[in-house]
Amino acid sequence: MQTENQTSKIKPADRLASVSEYYFSKKLKEVAQMNAEGKDVISLGIGSPDMPPSEATIQTLCREAQNPDGHGYMPYVGIPELRRSFAAWYKKWYGVELNPNTEIQPLIGSKEGILHVTLAFVNPGEQVLVPNPGYPTYTSLSKILGAEVINYNLKEESGWMPDFDELEKMDMSRVKLMWTNYPNMPTGANATPELYAKLVDFARRKDIVIVNDNPYSFILNDHPLSILSVPGAKECCIEFNSMSKSHNMPGWRIGMLASNADFVQWILKVKSNIDSGMFRAMQLAAANALEAEQEWYDGNNKNYRNRRHLAGEIMHALGCTYDEKQVGMFLWGKIPDSCADVEELTEKVLHNARVFITPGFIFGSNGKRYIRISLCCKDHKLEEALKRIREMK
Repeated sequence: MQTENQTSKIKPADRLASVSEYYFSKKLKEVAQMNAEGKDVISLGIGSPDMPPSEATIQTLCREAQNPDGHGYMPYVGIPELRRSFAAWYKKWYGVELNPNTEIQPLIGSKEGILHVTLAFVNPGEQVLVPNPGYPTYTSLSKILGAEVINYNLKEESGWMPDFDELEKMDMSRVKLMWTNYPNMPTGANATPELYAKLVDFARRKDIVIVNDNPYSFILNDHPLSILSVPGAKECCIEFNSMSKSHNMPGWRIGMLASNADFVQWILKVKSNIDSGMFRAMQLAAANALEAEQEWYDGNNKNYRNRRHLAGEIMHALGCTYDEKQVGMFLWGKIPDSCADVEELTEKVLHNARVFITPGFIFGSNGKRYIRISLCCKDHKLEEALKRIREMK
């Protein structure tokens, strides 16, 4: 007769000691429990677009899903139609020439790309540069894979741009990758040609790879930019892009990376041993979505602009300040000096006003005096959130 729990003798891999469960994974469980108790929490936390893709995109998906020959395994490199559409999209909007056969790799979302790129370039014990504040997955996946994370500072007084004087003083002898993310999440700082030129020059001189995560360039941004537009960038840079944000397709899990043919082939060597190609109907629908004209993006941004105004009112109601020049699908604001701790503020808002707002500390120590509001919420919900917070105050 079994008298003890056999799982008590089984231990997880040592790598799990270096990371914790993703903040939103934990917090959204709490929000779900509050909703189950009838508390009707308004979530302004995660950046999951709540608007649909274009009608033509959905029609293409439905039509192609009816094809009885379209349900088999797909190529690891993605179907030619999708790669060609990504190349045409980069040429039209970023002015960047890409060879669809050798310089583009479709991804199951750019989050997957972080894993594959790190596996392809970084040995255990080598270093990666990660922005502070920055997307938490850059840090967590690096740690899981045995890389050493070195933070570099982004600060409000520098416009949330890297401090190149500080970077020049750092020991780069063991650094393999530098993660960048512009337009920036969480701060909303926009990319500039000058920033990208500096990053490419830095990468070439230091013999490191810049990986620029670029999913927000079409949200409330009149001039989308790509780091690959800098001459010579393909030699030392990889850029991620995602249809989750730009085309309202987060649940589809379709993204891409672009770089030189050698880098793409190294990454494919990893990817082809981990997953398979995406459903053909989804790839064809994504190719259709990439053909959207300016009018579609303008309509999307009209909705975000209305929401951005309401998010600004919420910031004011909380006594927070923010930069009007921010782009992207979040609003990043600094908490008032009278507030001792950002988590104290967000927990008060959650439990007293039943509104979930992201505390900035989850993005790094330089975010500890900031909050982030997602614009992925219907106007009437944002209006209700504003009403509740004003009543709480």
